[in-house]
Order: sequence, then structure tokens, then C-alpha cells
Amino acid sequence: MRRPVTLGALALAAALLIPAYATPAMAQLAPTPTPSPSVNAAPPPDALASTIVQTFSYGKHRRQRMDVWWQPDGARRPAVFLLHGGWWSGGDKRYMTAVSESYAALGYTVFNLNYRLSTDAAWPAQRTDALDAIATARRHAERFSFDPNRYVVMGFSAGGHIATAVGTYRDGLPGLRGVVGISPVVSPLTAYSDGDEGATHEQRKLRQAAIALAGGCRPTGACAKVWSSMEVPWHASAHDAPVMSVHSADEFVPAYHSELLKEQLNQVGVAMNVRVVPGVFHSSPLYREPGVAEAVQDWVAAKVAAPMRATPQKQTTAARPAPALHKVQPR
Repeated sequence: MRRPVTLGALALAAALLIPAYATPAMAQLAPTPTPSPSVNAAPPPDALASTIVQTFSYGKHRRQRMDVWWQPDGARRPAVFLLHGGWWSGGDKRYMTAVSESYAALGYTVFNLNYRLSTDAAWPAQRTDALDAIATARRHAERFSFDPNRYVVMGFSAGGHIATAVGTYRDGLPGLRGVVGISPVVSPLTAYSDGDEGATHEQRKLRQAAIALAGGCRPTGACAKVWSSMEVPWHASAHDAPVMSVHSADEFVPAYHSELLKEQLNQVGVAMNVRVVPGVFHSSPLYREPGVAEAVQDWVAAKVAAPMRATPQKQTTAARPAPALHKVQPR
């Protein structure tokens, strides 16, 4: 490892977009399970000691940045793309540092993304950013010891909405093996309805956040088109990747968001696993509940190890060239 830093320094480096290098396992992380045999080129016992963490741009906007965690050994490892939550209007990739580290420790290449917020641009800018980051990473797969045909996308809350929207984009993304949503807001229309009269504070806030994501308009008239684009279940198709979602039984983004998507995916032959755990925790606190992270890790490992499903003869997802990749320099 070239330059050890503390957790505080690593978080600060991510926040300032300064390249940094990972430390050994951080004290507050729960012990991680034994690396799955499905992750080829299994890491050495102290894998994080040799993991490089650097920040790259995949676009010109200040939010179009991703922290990449990888082993510089030339192996072809599966990858995890992470999308933070924050009502589409806030949040930052630095809040995904612990999750990034846990997957790097298991031998994955990790791409931890920032994306344009609803205050920067309306939908579908957020989905476009995720697609551009994936395309950029796949184009530079050799640099990041990454198998471009074995990756999953994982999103938390609003990030879960973006992740599932990526999973249902057109008729399947090349190399995408699975999508994970932790408290995913799969249905902004449902959030809009739930946030009406009699709603809780969180439900009202989510309703307003969905309106902001749509550019400030409600799902009527000329705005119906953008709301239709935001509504993930309406875009399920036969070559989409399988999905796993996790909700708390009594959180403000209830499991019926995911049940709507499951019904549509199942109709076209795509599997979806909806897991509901007791309690009220949402997003990252839910992920930290006993057994949740481990169940997600097991599901991800099985997906990247499974044979690739047949894909359409004509792929339509490469609508434009992948953005250029630039290492972000210290400022």
C-alpha cells in the first residue's frame, strides 16, 4: 500500500475529490464473511492493504464523479456500482465509504458514484449519469481489474430508484447481472399518492422530492411523460437483470413499491426477490440491521457467478459513446 491514511482522511479525500488509498478494515465495520469463491482472483487476507482508491470524473459536471476501489493485479473481478440516497436532492458518495470497503474486502472492484441531484437537473439526468458511469467503467475495465460482463448495481432509497431504473432501461444492459435496492423508491407515483392528506412527515417530504425530481411538476398534463419515465415498473422487459430489494415492515417507503416491480418483472420472466424485515429503519440504517448486508452479499455473489442470460441480438443501450475518464487532481 503506497500511502496509508485514516478513515477520517479517506472520507475527507472523497469529499474533496482528492485521490486516496484505502486503509485496512475499519474498526466500526462488522466482520465480513469469508470471500465467496464466485469472486475470482480471491484477494489476499489483507486485501484492503493493496486496494487503490481514486476519484475519477465521468462527465463535466462537478457531481459526475466516482470513487473507484480496485486491486492493481490485472485480474478480471466482478464489480459493484453504488448509488447513495438523499431524496434525489442531497447525499454524497462519501456516505457509501463503509459499503464500498466491505465489497472491496470481498474482492470486488467498486464504483461509488455521485450523480447530478434534482437541484442540478431534472429526471432523467440521474439515470443518464449512472448509465454514463457504467459505460465509462466498462470501457476502462482493464485498468480497474474489472470484468465488464459481471457487475451489479446497488442503490439506497432514492439511489435505489435510480438503480432499478437502470435495471429496466430499454431491454437489458450488457454485463449487468443484478440490481439491489435498499428501501428503493421504485414508484414515484406511489410516493406522490402516499404523501397526500393524512401522510407522515417523511411521506410528505418524499412526495415533494418526487415533484422536484420531475422538474417541479405534478403527474398531470404535459408532465405525465416525465412521471411515466420515472415509474420503474412500467419499463420492465424480458432481458432486464434480476432484482433484490429490502424494506423494513413499517418504513415510509413500504414494500409494495417493490411488489409493483416484482409483478411486472415476473410477467416477462425476470426474477425479483423482495425481502421485508421487522422495524422502521430506512436505507443505510436498514442495511446495517443484522443479517441484511450478509443476505445481499450472498445474493450478489450468486448473480456474478451465474451464467449470463441470453441477450437480444441487437443491443440498444449504447446510444452514444462512453464519456471520457479523467482522474480528479487535488485542488
